Amino acid sequence: MSPWIDRRRSAVLLHISSLPGPFHCGVLGDEALSFIDQISAAGFSVWQFLPLGPTHGHGSPYESLSAFAGNPNFLDLRECVTCGWLDKKSLQAAEGGQAAHVALRQQAAHGFWLQVENDRELAAAVRGFQRNHARWFNDFALFSTLKSILHDQPWWSWPEPLRDRHPKALTQIRRKHAPLIRQCIFEQFLFERQWKRLKAHAETRDVLLFGDLPIYVAHDSVDVWTQREYFTINEQGLCDEVAGVPPDYFSETGQRWGNPLYRWDIMEADGFDWWVRRIQTRLERMHLLRIDHFRGLESYWAIPGESQDGIVGEWRLAPGNALLQTLHDKLGGLPLIAEDLGIITPEVNALRECFGLPGMKILQFAFDGNPDNPYLPEHHVPDSVVYTGTHDNDTTLGWFTSAPPEAQALTLRILSATEKDMPWAMTEAALASPAKLAVIPMQDLLALGSEARMNMPGSLDGNWTWRMQATPAQLERAWRKANRLNRRHQRC
Repeated sequence: MSPWIDRRRSAVLLHISSLPGPFHCGVLGDEALSFIDQISAAGFSVWQFLPLGPTHGHGSPYESLSAFAGNPNFLDLRECVTCGWLDKKSLQAAEGGQAAHVALRQQAAHGFWLQVENDRELAAAVRGFQRNHARWFNDFALFSTLKSILHDQPWWSWPEPLRDRHPKALTQIRRKHAPLIRQCIFEQFLFERQWKRLKAHAETRDVLLFGDLPIYVAHDSVDVWTQREYFTINEQGLCDEVAGVPPDYFSETGQRWGNPLYRWDIMEADGFDWWVRRIQTRLERMHLLRIDHFRGLESYWAIPGESQDGIVGEWRLAPGNALLQTLHDKLGGLPLIAEDLGIITPEVNALRECFGLPGMKILQFAFDGNPDNPYLPEHHVPDSVVYTGTHDNDTTLGWFTSAPPEAQALTLRILSATEKDMPWAMTEAALASPAKLAVIPMQDLLALGSEARMNMPGSLDGNWTWRMQATPAQLERAWRKANRLNRRHQRC
């Protein structure tokens, strides 16, 4: 058994953005601390969320501006008001729907940074943070500033001296827009501070934080802009080939994600330094980490850059064994979970098992009538993570009500349940599983339908916006039932 988890535990899947609260999305404030208290009292001891990086306009956490930075929209601005860094007018604008980082940057134009510099202890802490994270941070602050002053254009559309990082052009930007750069510094410092408070609070409740690592980075990201040698990018900054998957359960035409692929030979030649730093940064924030699209570490689907879907492409080998061995040698035990969904070959399973990484079991995939279906509870193994569904699935109630009558009947027969028992029958099946970790989306605990779906794979519009808006009575009922089931199945 791999050392990724110490005992039978259960988790709630809820992204930070979905937390309730007064702002346009959830933040790292009292609501997050309260959520930890609530899930702990209900017998859950793991909180899983989606990637934490700053997002593009469509909001997907799997398309981040940086593989290292935190999303400034998750900042709790009430702390800034309490400390005197932000006026109440700016706070009210944020409560009215304005993004947190916009409110902070507007305040920066009114001498905000002078307040920080005049607080010696705070200024020293900010400078220390900047030094400790200099390898990624300085470039990110500059990239974020350029995105702001160039109206969010992708970096390959910038004027050539900026696109190609001519030193003289970058120096001019640093001088001319120093306030914006300093503001970005403070946002990331504040994110780190608020995250550390959240993690410390979770540890007092024996709650593990379970993060998510996209295997690829966004084309329009600081990582690709600054280290083009690592990616399948041409001289104009465009992608010759992109990432995605061929047709599968989620899409008949496959998925064209559009991320540049890795130049694995170059990464391997420098000892996978970028990957080591990336995983190390994540594990400083998390207790557990899921690698999204794990199969891409064994072989990946390469799509021509001009293709509009994932139908045309080819599988190519990746140096997953060398990468994972390097991570193990440099970072020690790896509390990693492999997202092993989609087209999984014996070679992918062998790679996962070689490093003792648990895979995923999705109950919504189990009821196709095939007695050998690996997602059926009877085929689960302890060294795995079971989900009723993930962020890419419909809610369990939405999935069940939209299924054909024969599929509904089969599901109920296998679960020994009636229609009125759904979705709790599925939740209990996950908690009863031999899998050491069972993960339940918050939408399933609240018995919500398709209106609460988080993401529809292959689409950009209407995703990632769901917010938890349950009443105290609804939450109380959900937590009470969950607590009873967690105790029944020895997960608390």
